Amino acid sequence: MKLRLAHLSDIHFGGENKDAVAAAGERLRTGGFDLTIVSGDLTRYAEIPEFQAATAWLAEAPEPKLVTPGNHDAPYLAWAERIFAPFRRYERLVGPAPWQSWRSGGVAVRGINTARGAQPRLNWSKGQISMRQARAAADWFEPGDTLRIVVVHHPLIEMIGGPMTARVWGGETAAELFCEARVDLVLSGHIHAPFTWPYPHGDGRTYAVGAGTLSVRERGVPPGYNEVEVEDGCIRVTALAWTGSTYEPYRTWALDRRAQA
Repeated sequence: MKLRLAHLSDIHFGGENKDAVAAAGERLRTGGFDLTIVSGDLTRYAEIPEFQAATAWLAEAPEPKLVTPGNHDAPYLAWAERIFAPFRRYERLVGPAPWQSWRSGGVAVRGINTARGAQPRLNWSKGQISMRQARAAADWFEPGDTLRIVVVHHPLIEMIGGPMTARVWGGETAAELFCEARVDLVLSGHIHAPFTWPYPHGDGRTYAVGAGTLSVRERGVPPGYNEVEVEDGCIRVTALAWTGSTYEPYRTWALDRRAQA
């Protein structure tokens, strides 16, 4: 198996790094990717013009694409809408919010919405995944899926030393369930910094992979995104950083794949 994925997150249209976003779009069009994934926070405040800018940029990216929402894609200023219909704008202008999927040639990708418009805690921007969501995703995979990927916005388990927390309710349980389901990658964003690490469950071959941001809201890391290359025995993740004129490798990880039955 050979596969190339582009994994972007936290573009935050309305507060995007315009040059970095334009250059990323050009790389998507010329990079020969098998799939482009955006793991949430397309917008800054979920305003209509921000969604319009996001959809115009996405329209120029080659198919196929899988896009899942983030907490910034629920209106920040329209309180009633955020509580009662948090992803109405997203679904009207971008696509389905609860879950998304893509399957081709033994590769299966399932997107899950871990964002909420309101929660019974002060910081509603933190993540949440229910057992129902996690179980539905795990059960969706088929025996013939030789590469299994879950896409969420919030990291299910905290990044050690990260610039901010996700504090995902249900995250630990979902991570363990995805290990049992032999998921290979759980892609996320939210913290604006790239990372990889294996979940501490099962055979140690289910990896959390986070992408950085393409916005001006940097948290100690330059704007950037990830390119993922998968071969039979290895998953190589390259975090690219925008220098102001070009993208250059920022960090690279080689992750061992589990043996295929």
